[in-house]
Amino acid sequence: MNMNCGWLVGLSLGACCLLSSCVGGVETSNYQVRMDGNAEHGKELIQTYGCGSCHIIPGLHAAQGMVGPPLILFSRRTMIAGELPNSPENLIRWVRDPKAVEPGTAMPTLGLTEYEAHDVAAYLYTLR
Repeated sequence: MNMNCGWLVGLSLGACCLLSSCVGGVETSNYQVRMDGNAEHGKELIQTYGCGSCHIIPGLHAAQGMVGPPLILFSRRTMIAGELPNSPENLIRWVRDPKAVEPGTAMPTLGLTEYEAHDVAAYLYTLR
């Protein structure tokens, strides 16, 4: 194998690694992860459950709450509730049972199903 061929193989392998981690996912702060869920339904759930009474949430005009943190640019954050690295799995865990993650949190347990939590997470990851 000559020098040019080795360089080309290395470049090809690097490109494959990068592409395999980016296909079909959601960008968070510095990586992409696989995400399922219906973002539009998640937006509806966020409105139904009144999340905007505590949070400022882009895309929801009435969501101007000041109790919890604003959810602007949520997908770029590195942490969830200051407790968990920002990943879909952790976000789903957080929105389903926040008190299991942080017992003293003001965030209520809303009774979301697993599917609803996936939809809410899908919407929050559209906030870039």
